Amino acid sequence: MNRLQIYTDGASRNNPGKAAWAYIIVDGMSVIKKRSGYMGIATNNVAEYMAIIKALAEAKKYTKMVEVYSDSQLVINQINGKYRINLSHLQDLCAQVNKLRPNFSQAQFINVSRDNSYIKEADKLCNRCIDKHVN
Repeated sequence: MNRLQIYTDGASRNNPGKAAWAYIIVDGMSVIKKRSGYMGIATNNVAEYMAIIKALAEAKKYTKMVEVYSDSQLVINQINGKYRINLSHLQDLCAQVNKLRPNFSQAQFINVSRDNSYIKEADKLCNRCIDKHVN
C-alpha cells in the first residue's frame, strides 16, 4: 500500500472572515484528488484544521499511510502535541483530527514552507473558493 502525501491549506480574509479550506492528495508524482470548500465566516486556524480533517476523511478511502503537510506551524505543532491548545474550539478540531488517526497505521503531520508548490496550489484553490462567495 502506498504512502500518500496530503497538502492542505486554509484561508480567511480579515481573520475572521470569509474562509475556505483545500487539500491535494498526491501519490508519488500524481495528484489523485483535489478539493476545496467554503466555510462562511471563520478564522484562518479553523480553516487550516478543517482542511486537514476533510483530507484525512478522504484519504482513508485510498490508503493506511499518510504524510500531511501544512504551512501552519501552529496547527501542526498543536496536532503533534508540541503546543498547548488554549481555545476550546481548536481543542475540538484537534480532537476531530485525533478521531481520524486510527484509520491510518501511520500518519505524520509535517510543517512546510508556503513556498512548497502543492501548498501554493492549495492556497490558490482556497482563494478561488472564497472569490466565488465574495459579493
